[in-house]
Amino acid sequence: MKFRKSLFAGAALAALSFPAIAQAGEVVGTVSDASETIALRSAQVRIVELDRVATTERDGSFLFSDVPAGSYTLEISYVGARTVTRSIDVPATGIARADIALAGFGDNEILVIGQAANLSSALSRKKEADGVSDVLTRDAIGQFPDQNVAESLRRLPGINVLNDQGEGRFVSVRGLSPDLVSSSLNGVRLPAPESDIRAVALDVVSSDIIESIEVKKSLTPDMDADTIGASIEIETTSAFDRKKRLLSAKIEGSYNRYADEISPKASLDFATRLGANAGVSGGVSYYRRAFETDNVEADDWAEAGGTIFPLEVQYRDYDVERERFSATLGFDLRAGDSTELYVRGVYSQFDDHEFRRRLTFDLGDFEDNGPSSVNGNQAIFDDADEEFTVERDVKDRFESQKIRSIVAGGESDWGTWFANYSLSWAKSSELENGSVDPTQFERDFGPEEAEDALGNEIPSGLALGFDYSDPRVPLYSVVSDAINGSFFAPGSYALKDVEYVTLSDAQDEEWAAKFDIGRRFAADNGEFTAQIGFKGRWRDKRFDGNVEFYENDNYTLSDALGIGQTYRLTDISPLPGYTEATRFFFDNFSDFELQETDSAYDSAVEDFAVDEDIMAGYFLGRWESADLRLVYGLRYEHTDNTLAGNNVLLVEEDGTLPDGSTATDDTVLVSPVSIDKSYDHWLPSVNLRYEAQNDLVLRAGMYRSIVRPTPFQQAPHFAVEESDDGEREGEFGNPDLLPTEAWNFDAAIEYYMSSNGAIHASAFYKSLDNFIVEVNSDVAGVFRGIPFDEATIARNGDGADIFGIELGFAQAFTGALDGFVLQANYTFTDAEGTVTTLASDGPRDISLPATARHTANVSIGYDKGPIDIRLSGTYRDKYLDELADTPELDRYVDDHFQLDLSAKYRVNDRFQLFYEWVNINNAKYFAYNRLGSRRNLYQYEEYSWTMKGGVRVTF
Repeated sequence: MKFRKSLFAGAALAALSFPAIAQAGEVVGTVSDASETIALRSAQVRIVELDRVATTERDGSFLFSDVPAGSYTLEISYVGARTVTRSIDVPATGIARADIALAGFGDNEILVIGQAANLSSALSRKKEADGVSDVLTRDAIGQFPDQNVAESLRRLPGINVLNDQGEGRFVSVRGLSPDLVSSSLNGVRLPAPESDIRAVALDVVSSDIIESIEVKKSLTPDMDADTIGASIEIETTSAFDRKKRLLSAKIEGSYNRYADEISPKASLDFATRLGANAGVSGGVSYYRRAFETDNVEADDWAEAGGTIFPLEVQYRDYDVERERFSATLGFDLRAGDSTELYVRGVYSQFDDHEFRRRLTFDLGDFEDNGPSSVNGNQAIFDDADEEFTVERDVKDRFESQKIRSIVAGGESDWGTWFANYSLSWAKSSELENGSVDPTQFERDFGPEEAEDALGNEIPSGLALGFDYSDPRVPLYSVVSDAINGSFFAPGSYALKDVEYVTLSDAQDEEWAAKFDIGRRFAADNGEFTAQIGFKGRWRDKRFDGNVEFYENDNYTLSDALGIGQTYRLTDISPLPGYTEATRFFFDNFSDFELQETDSAYDSAVEDFAVDEDIMAGYFLGRWESADLRLVYGLRYEHTDNTLAGNNVLLVEEDGTLPDGSTATDDTVLVSPVSIDKSYDHWLPSVNLRYEAQNDLVLRAGMYRSIVRPTPFQQAPHFAVEESDDGEREGEFGNPDLLPTEAWNFDAAIEYYMSSNGAIHASAFYKSLDNFIVEVNSDVAGVFRGIPFDEATIARNGDGADIFGIELGFAQAFTGALDGFVLQANYTFTDAEGTVTTLASDGPRDISLPATARHTANVSIGYDKGPIDIRLSGTYRDKYLDELADTPELDRYVDDHFQLDLSAKYRVNDRFQLFYEWVNINNAKYFAYNRLGSRRNLYQYEEYSWTMKGGVRVTF
């Protein structure tokens, strides 16, 4: 409390120390490019004689209040533009206006189209930011680098994008987990469509509707404090961003080599003024993408019989079609000289229709004695020794994700006083209903699975060989299949069950309201601002699932056969067809028997509802002169949670019920659980920006922040499955989870080239308490009074320290290399934490999950005249993905390097042709463990490359 009081006292003292200016006016104006096409944001405007500076807003406007009457010189600078000076006379009362157009180097106007324009805009915003940040912008005709927001962000320093099916989805900053990164759209925090995470998959949003993305790596008191990696702030177009009307359309097709199909994409983008004081802007984008993935997974690795081998191997053939539709609409209004009002809405829908056909080997009975024989990397499993199971199945799943947001607000500036205010609503959802996910057929092979003519048990004669020479792709072979070729006979595989998802409904909704008010105090050599604000956020996240299991003794794989495989790694036939199993199920529904116990269990285990209400207030002090900016303050956040879930117990027949009696049949017991909790955080921050000279900026910052547990992690859902021998396997939510808390420190140096470029270096340190990890344990224990033998539980770690550096270079060259644009960056992150697992004798040191040690990006482009071409490479080091009881079984994801190419040709002022080649080098995904001091497969995927081409028309 003493620190908070001192801040308020300091602000009051500062206010009293500034003399009132009896005769003073205002200096207002705008900054745009020389062609007056777009407003220039983050241009620096300086009154030389007073040593006061202002930074232009997104509409190019600037304002100085309390300027004493007299004659002054304005100095206007912008990265990539020649510095301009302008004389201005300020009256004793009233307004002096200056509208300035800036020209670039070597041309008679600033380039507003292409790589150089994007670089100039991004570096200007980086230079004028309060803290450490990086920015992506699109140019005057709405061009953005990549197909979705996640893949666009991959180009920035310290950014790592986690792929799903070969497409960028989740964003990691400075090597930290996506759950430690927050995202907002037009100032509205984005809720997550998925039920079990807090991170937002940014591939839901098309980059066609985006104006800019800013990654803020240090926080100020007026910002939500729920991030440790960074705050990703996405903005859509405003009509006031441009001086001229924008209307552009894009039509393209994309081709994936594996899918061998052309997919369509189209977008429309517009912004126009409706008179001098009103405007409307928006856009729509549609993209359908067909692609395929070849996947192999292995699990339950064991050491027996002198060898290391997996007890389960799966070969997965994915055929996927994704559709993305995004739309935005915004209205802007100037209500008088002092107030701007706005309404901005965004709708984005992401539909995913996935067919997954799979061959699975379950070798669990070999766990104790190992394979039947081993020869180097070759192992043979003979059903004469142990029983094993072979499954062949198909998933036919359609899932739809939606993000909707709308925000209404305004900004009022009365010269010395100003205010910002907004009311917003956002909702994300993920819906799956009516999917057959999956239909499974199986056959057991072993001594008890066949009889001779006399009724004696004999082996079925199947022996399987596995070759582990390639750690990424273990390949199987049929060594012998003595009885009727049963391994390949579809009729020998009987239905295990049909899993019918009648409902999988995740909803995440948040209302928010905020109000900020501030007062400027002019001084002889700068300006001090005192600002306070309040914000309320009311979030409701819930999941409702309903799964039904069906069996049919007369249903075999031969009834569901379809076209052959599209799998390239090995032969996994025979397989069910894409839709044949689904059609058979619905056409013969009366022949299927509902399995009530399994259905009741799976329908209750993941249901939850979490209310999260956050009330926040802050004080901010800001001192700014031509060379020094200090932003400091204190934020307070109070969190209230209501957590609801189910305690679900499945007791198999002859198992022991909670009252001590014996279950006469499989029994499911469901008990609703509700828990309330609340907590408070005081969150100070300081950011210092010092402009040692016009082209050299030094920064230092400190702030405290938190990341709350995901609703699913902390919801009280307790699922325990007890077998007839009393063994209990469970998955638990943990209502006792604490938020991850962090002290964050940043220091940076940025040198801006005399033309259009910059070199920067920064160092960061983060000290984390209570970081959260998922622990998979096979050691018996008790959790919240519930005993178990195996369990998956989210737990707080003891503490973690993160240290890193970022290096970056960007330059649009002139002279002999005129037209070339080079961007490169590298980030090193050392993130170590301590956690205690049930199997540990004591605390265990780990790398933080999803934290890559090295990330790097490089982009080489040529942009001159009608030609615009760019080759980009992105690299991410390996990282720890999931924690096991023992380090040898921890899940790691291998390093990733990907090359992409884009090329554009401007036919004339209206037409532009473009081409993209994504994942040129067929970068793959590989996850593994280190059992036996070697890399053993958990998951491997490959996707091949995708090519795109089309035309953009600007009207």
